[in-house]
Amino acid sequence: MTAVSTRGRLLLVGGAALVLAAVAIGYTVYAGGRPSDSAYASQDVSPADDPGLYVRADDGYVVRQDGGLDGLGEGDAVPDRAGTGLDCFRFYAAGGTAVCLTPHGGLEPMTTARVLDSRLKVTKKLDFGGVPSRARVSPSGNVVSWTVFVTGDDYAASNFSTRTGFYNTRTELLVKSLEGIGLLIDGQYRTPADANFWGMTFTDDDNVFYATVSTGGETYLVKGDIEAWTATALRTNVECPSLSPDGTRIAFKKRVHDGVDDPWRLYVLDLATMEEHAVAEERNVDDQAAWLDGGTLAYGVDGGVWAVPADGGGEPRLIAPDASSPSMVTP
Repeated sequence: MTAVSTRGRLLLVGGAALVLAAVAIGYTVYAGGRPSDSAYASQDVSPADDPGLYVRADDGYVVRQDGGLDGLGEGDAVPDRAGTGLDCFRFYAAGGTAVCLTPHGGLEPMTTARVLDSRLKVTKKLDFGGVPSRARVSPSGNVVSWTVFVTGDDYAASNFSTRTGFYNTRTELLVKSLEGIGLLIDGQYRTPADANFWGMTFTDDDNVFYATVSTGGETYLVKGDIEAWTATALRTNVECPSLSPDGTRIAFKKRVHDGVDDPWRLYVLDLATMEEHAVAEERNVDDQAAWLDGGTLAYGVDGGVWAVPADGGGEPRLIAPDASSPSMVTP
């Protein structure tokens, strides 16, 4: 693992500033109020009774979509959708649990994480600083996680950083930031002041997770152990990891260009061999991909949710126009 160049560090800082600006705009629009006449404002479906593809529609409400998984052509109608009654900036569901991240106003941006059961009834509300960025639920449904953008950390050269936390619904363990975890890089424990974590994804035992950490201008994929409270760097240039249902592969975004314009492409990493391959999506994907099944990825790009085979074959297909935050709920 080699250190990134000074030019690379400046590009990362510049990219972070652009991201922060975009998020701030999104936060302002969202905090301005929800549409009162949305067709999705009432709860018609829930994961307990209605498995399938859940997405966040462009008006902010989470919906279950019927059909569209084979891909939509130009001019095709948007598939039928039913409302959950949830308005979320980020949403994810798995294992009978859902998490809904909502920004709200104040002197500084704040986020509320609503933890919900399979019928989307709130079981826990958590508040913390920052603007929502990522949300995940472990396969068992026992652990929810979030990543937020925050400002004001002294160590952040761009005055911008991320903060990632999680909550275990079974043990009620709440960790609002991973920054204190023991970090092992190149065989040595480090305590960097500039460590930023984002994009947790869980194995099915609720203890082991994967995430991205950035420190010293470099990004690493780390494998974390909650009980041991350690995170070990596995390799560089892996962002927003998403573990496959069988636990053998990680979908991630990889920086392939030195610049702030269109820097990322979607890749898949085999954890046994540490070999990676690009998927058949050539656009810039700034998202934490979701697995629709063992062989298909879903992600947000160009204002909609798209799907692509994880093995590198096939081609991207639009499955949910005017939507984001895909989450496949299985029976």
